[in-house]
Amino acid sequence: MPSPDFNDLQAFIAVARERSFTRAAAQMGVSQSALSHRMRALENQLGLRLLTRTTRSVAPTEAGERLLQTLAPRFEEIGSELAALRELRDKPSGLIRITAAGHAADTILWPRLQAVLPQYPELQVEINLDYGFTDIVSQRFDAGVRLGESLEQDMIAVRIGPDLRMAVVATPAYFARHPPPQTPQDLATHNCINLRLPRGGLLAWEFERDGHALNVHVQGQWVFNTSSPLLRAALVGAGLAYVPEDAALEHIATGHLQRVLLDWCPRFVGYHLYYASRRQSSRALAVVVDALRYPASTMSSS
Repeated sequence: MPSPDFNDLQAFIAVARERSFTRAAAQMGVSQSALSHRMRALENQLGLRLLTRTTRSVAPTEAGERLLQTLAPRFEEIGSELAALRELRDKPSGLIRITAAGHAADTILWPRLQAVLPQYPELQVEINLDYGFTDIVSQRFDAGVRLGESLEQDMIAVRIGPDLRMAVVATPAYFARHPPPQTPQDLATHNCINLRLPRGGLLAWEFERDGHALNVHVQGQWVFNTSSPLLRAALVGAGLAYVPEDAALEHIATGHLQRVLLDWCPRFVGYHLYYASRRQSSRALAVVVDALRYPASTMSSS
């Protein structure tokens, strides 16, 4: 039996991942009918049904799912190596996709990368804001940003920021109406501004003092699914917000916000950029890593 065509296997991966002939055809720049014909030819050649088709959806069969899980990582490795070979000849180029939380994007990724990218006009950076634990391999990201305590063991990690600390803040006017909390348990009587996580739950406010850790689930009138509105809501007196300290310090210094529970908010390990080891040879990713490496004044150090 002759081996399947390389392009047909790539086409199968696109259909199986997108679960749609329409989206896969658009991604590959071919017609839907031509793509459907190629998939039937591949199935006939292998003597196996790879895709289950209905009028509304496409899904891999058991054999198709096995083929997808086997082929996709290998095709990505081939693509990475070909890109690395091209970079030996050319300047760093191409698209680097990074997933990160909004705070990391605002305070680290944007300030440092916007200063570097003009030097590499053929390099593109896409930042996807996500507060969940994204699987960068399956979601086809080149790198992700997480706190140091949350890193996966099989990833290469580079520290890109200092240790962090959270702050609980509200306006003086709010505290004129509500006595400031003295302990985390006192938050139960306050109007707290919540952050909704990607999987549906609300972020627990984490505290620690004298070795005693405490996670508090708060209640309030406002819930957001990104972090930047939390501070804006606190500044207009909507309630207590739990935000990164560096985002609130300026407003605390000017008196627009008042901080509470300071002794319950310890420092913790800051942001790290992480990526799969097979991406290590990419010159484009190396530019991004060097630009983000902490401290920025010694970007060439490890």
